Amino acid sequence: MAAYDAVVVGSGPNGLAAAVLLAEREHRVVVLEAARTIGGGTRTEELTLPGFRHDVCSGFHPLGAASPLFDRLPLERHGLRWIAPEIQLAHPFDTGGAAALWHSLDRTCYNLGADSDRWRQAVGWIAAGWDDFAARTMKPLARRPLPAAGAIRAALPAATFARRFRTPAGRALFAGLAAHAMAPLGTPGTAGIGLVLGALAHVGGWPIAEGGSEAIGRALARYLEGLGGSIRIGHPVRTPSDIPDTRAVLFDTHPRALVAVYGRRALGRAAHRRIRRYRSGAASYKIDYALDGPIPWTAPECRRAGTVHLGGTYGEIAGAERSVAEGAVPDRPFVLVGQQSLFDPARAPEGKHTAWVYTHVPLRSTEPVRERVENQIERFAPGFRDLVLAAQVTTPLDFESYNPNYLAGDTATGAYNISRMLGRPGPFRNPYRTGIPGVFLCSAATPPGPGVHGMCGANAAVAAMREL
Repeated sequence: MAAYDAVVVGSGPNGLAAAVLLAEREHRVVVLEAARTIGGGTRTEELTLPGFRHDVCSGFHPLGAASPLFDRLPLERHGLRWIAPEIQLAHPFDTGGAAALWHSLDRTCYNLGADSDRWRQAVGWIAAGWDDFAARTMKPLARRPLPAAGAIRAALPAATFARRFRTPAGRALFAGLAAHAMAPLGTPGTAGIGLVLGALAHVGGWPIAEGGSEAIGRALARYLEGLGGSIRIGHPVRTPSDIPDTRAVLFDTHPRALVAVYGRRALGRAAHRRIRRYRSGAASYKIDYALDGPIPWTAPECRRAGTVHLGGTYGEIAGAERSVAEGAVPDRPFVLVGQQSLFDPARAPEGKHTAWVYTHVPLRSTEPVRERVENQIERFAPGFRDLVLAAQVTTPLDFESYNPNYLAGDTATGAYNISRMLGRPGPFRNPYRTGIPGVFLCSAATPPGPGVHGMCGANAAVAAMREL
């Protein structure tokens, strides 16, 4: 008899979620993690100065708070507590005001004025029926398609959908949401990203994890160990001999890790071809700041928001994302700012603050971007630079060095497109299969894609259990 029923390679949220689901069904499972700490993209460290705790990768978790899996697991009992600000997102303009995405749908609509009805029509149906929407879109093996009207809207390019909004503020707000796809706004399916993120503000919000994003992985790990599962840190998997005797293996990794471990011949021609054709998207460039006080935003809404989008108009954001796709760093990049310490005092010493800031750049870019990012912040918060006590820059190559699954700085584990969301890089009918019997992929490279929600791992675990 095999030592384990399943081995999970990688302890990111998807790997831990897969292990939890298997352990709940009384399968013997172990998680192998190459690093000395668990969590993958949900780690928290003192990156700048002592006492300043920064989320290394993911910082805000709209999909985590609304995850069908996390919602039913006893994670709060194991230390995970969500903190959601009243204003989930603010998008400032050069006029001094800002569009605000409140937890309340009614208040958001009121704030958008002439686009009130259009915002309600765009996201209200998703927010009101989130449980059903999530069951249809986050569980591919369930085979429950969206109603035709919803599927058509989600499949549109954001550039097309944005024309429905009358005001510059409405179009800019939607552009910033859709830009989370890290793809040009003319890409089919980017409207779906904007719609879902907009709707989630009115479901569970865009919360942070109290104490840092590491609380997510820690809670999953504690629950797993309570079920009898185990985790081995400092255990890289480079060859099949590094994997204990088991009936199934699930990889919470980039698809190319399968080639490195098993080789082309074991994968088979069709699977290797799919992996070879799998493309990375844009890269992330991140700066973490230790600050002497809160960011001095001109717009009051920004001072109360968990997340701030800096991009000005729709045209600026669309142009910036298009430049990145064409291999150039824009002069005015689209910048995302997280203000975790405004809502979680544990993130910084008393009276001090942190800022979690990132932008999109071309893959493997080595071009200095910090000055352009700070120019964007100063544009809407004059005096920001005077507050900086220390900063830590993470370039695309730093991300890859930190985590080999972030190939060339691609923290989303692959380029965004509709085919990927539906079923790549595996075969369409079961995108978690790899071509090797008993070996599955459970990372963000599989449906439903990036985000801290655990559903890629949960779906892969279901696929594995069908074969177990």
